[in-house]
Amino acid sequence: MEIRMRENRKKAIAGFAGFLAFMAVCTLVAKSVYAYRLPMVSTCQPESKYIEHKVEAEGIVIPGGEKTVTYQPGVRIASVLVHVGDRVEEGGELFRIDLEDLEEIMEEKKNEISQLSLQIDAILENQEIARQKKELELARAREDYDITARLQDTQIGRAMESYVQAEEDLGEEGDQEELRSALQSAAYGEADARAERDEAVKQAGRKVEDLLLPEEISAELDRLNLEKSQHSAKLGEYQKILEDQGIVTAPFGGVVTEILAGPGERVPDTAVLLLSDDTLPCQLKVLLDQEQKKYIGLGDQVSIKMERKSRELEEEIAYLAESRSAPEKYEALIDLPEKTGTPGEAGTISKSQRGEKYKCCLPMEAIHTENDRSYVYVMKEREGILGEEYYIEEMNVKVIDKNDHWAAIEEGRLEKESRIILSSTGEMKRGDTVRWEGGNAK
Repeated sequence: MEIRMRENRKKAIAGFAGFLAFMAVCTLVAKSVYAYRLPMVSTCQPESKYIEHKVEAEGIVIPGGEKTVTYQPGVRIASVLVHVGDRVEEGGELFRIDLEDLEEIMEEKKNEISQLSLQIDAILENQEIARQKKELELARAREDYDITARLQDTQIGRAMESYVQAEEDLGEEGDQEELRSALQSAAYGEADARAERDEAVKQAGRKVEDLLLPEEISAELDRLNLEKSQHSAKLGEYQKILEDQGIVTAPFGGVVTEILAGPGERVPDTAVLLLSDDTLPCQLKVLLDQEQKKYIGLGDQVSIKMERKSRELEEEIAYLAESRSAPEKYEALIDLPEKTGTPGEAGTISKSQRGEKYKCCLPMEAIHTENDRSYVYVMKEREGILGEEYYIEEMNVKVIDKNDHWAAIEEGRLEKESRIILSSTGEMKRGDTVRWEGGNAK
């Protein structure tokens, strides 16, 4: 009996031990499953660092200057044989003119010249008629002048004869009052005859003088001749285009930077296209945002890495101003050395500036931003249902400086030993329990 009781006691102890072992296994399994479902986080601690600012921006090579390619205005373009960015040499084909349209323009120009010729011929013919009329009028006026002079001289001669006769009569018959009156009348008659002669001759002479005056100058004939000359010159230019079969070539070499007229359009009065000026060095044009502009200024030295070039250049910012085409951007121009770069080629500028040293710095991945608020997640410890565990606390911070990789935090908000969460395998929020890849929950 005693032996049986002893065996039962052993069995009970063994069963209880097995139960405890089973419970321990269950607890371990439950804790493992619970922990496995928690997001895994990595952490960092605040560091003392210099916040270096490095600006990198891509740009494109533009010509240092441009030249305009002009052509006969008004003719229609049939096809453009180049594209923006193409390099053309002097004499290379640029575009072609629509010859059918050109022939129509030439026909219209010939008609205009014919009309002007008719108007000019009519004016010349009228001028010849007017000249002949004037010569006839002048001849007649001179004839009238001579006749008037002769007639008036005859009248004076007769008056003088009357005066002489009256004077003779007075001498023969003595002093008679009637004869004295006749002599006086004859004297007056001679004086009147001379006055009438002078007036008549003067009027006839003036008519001759008027006819001898030059003709009024008319600008109409000069205008028509000038217009005809201009049309004839245009027609000659059109004829040259026709002889060249409408092919337009480059007057000088360069890179096509802009095309201002296309197929079907008429050549404008200004320019058809623009070519780079090979006599001037190229420039690198870069657009900077407001943040980049803080660390790059006019005259600053920057490093330049050109596309497909291994050697870096060190050049200065030659121009820096707000961009007219891109709002809230700044346009920077860097003069490139001679024979460096081709318009359209890409290039990258970079500039590093060592900033201040801050005692509390964190990687940018640790900083979260929501509206105007910045915050970090801090990992802390607490007692949980399965013992000590890690959980998330949210803490507001103030960023006082930053670059692409690090942010400087205002001191006093974080302790040096704080474990700041860098990444998580799942979503997290304030109060969530997490696993830490740097250690195990107790």
